[in-house]
Amino acid sequence: MNVLSVNNISKSYGTVKALDNVSCQIGKGELFGLIGPDGAGKTTLFRILTTLILADSGTATVNGLDVVRDYKHIRRCVGYMPGRFSLYQDMTVEENMTFFASVFGTTIKDNYAQVEDIYKHIEPFKKRRAGKLSGGMKQKLALSCALIHKPSVLFLDEPTTGVDPVSRKEFWEMLRRLKEQGITILVSTSYMDEATLCDRIALIRDGQFLKIDTPRQIISQYDETLWTVSSDWMSKLYTDLNHIPGIKSCFAFGNTHHITVEQDMLTINELKNRLAGFSHTNIEIIPIEATIEDCFMAMR
Repeated sequence: MNVLSVNNISKSYGTVKALDNVSCQIGKGELFGLIGPDGAGKTTLFRILTTLILADSGTATVNGLDVVRDYKHIRRCVGYMPGRFSLYQDMTVEENMTFFASVFGTTIKDNYAQVEDIYKHIEPFKKRRAGKLSGGMKQKLALSCALIHKPSVLFLDEPTTGVDPVSRKEFWEMLRRLKEQGITILVSTSYMDEATLCDRIALIRDGQFLKIDTPRQIISQYDETLWTVSSDWMSKLYTDLNHIPGIKSCFAFGNTHHITVEQDMLTINELKNRLAGFSHTNIEIIPIEATIEDCFMAMR
């Protein structure tokens, strides 16, 4: 059963096309990721599916309910955590939770079991103002508020942006446990490494879906020869790599560069000799397996 159905949705803001005829189906209990850079259209799609804005064309349903006709019913069965921290910063943790529970006609006590796994991390600070919480604790509070009314579908718009690595890991562990409870989760992120934590992903750029599949399947379809290259002069290395025949693409990845090559035109030893001729030292070239980010860059 498809819990979320998106059919040929388009949306423009003036001359900017935020979404361009996108479609996807998301099943019950699925952890589905929208993976793409800022401005790709992720937030616009979230706002359409949570009935906050209208699409220019196309249709969408949540739990079989039309996002235009049945918007009141949808708002009661979904939880939405926007990209920016949107809770009341002058209210305490407990006051925020109480307020959001009351909006849906419930209480923290009635639905405590729904949020216990997450809320217990911040409950010792329930008298602290939300604006005084750390980034990771703010995200846990926002997620708790989005879950307090027992939604069947959860929308999380870039929930780990600006959060430290430890809190990011904890957050995704929480999502895994929520998924085990049967909650359907749609999460967007610009962190490509988080894609592998989803059941399926949609790679999105400029308002269009480039690929929808499992992370493993997307990586398995990558058919380029991929090397990671580093030297003692990384800034010059990038420029030099882009001018060597046989190198098809070059992108900076952390403290190395990832390149794709024409195997019949260039070997590792030949590339080392070329780079040594450009005064590079401590040259290291290693064949590697592709990541989701490599796959995304290949689709550009």
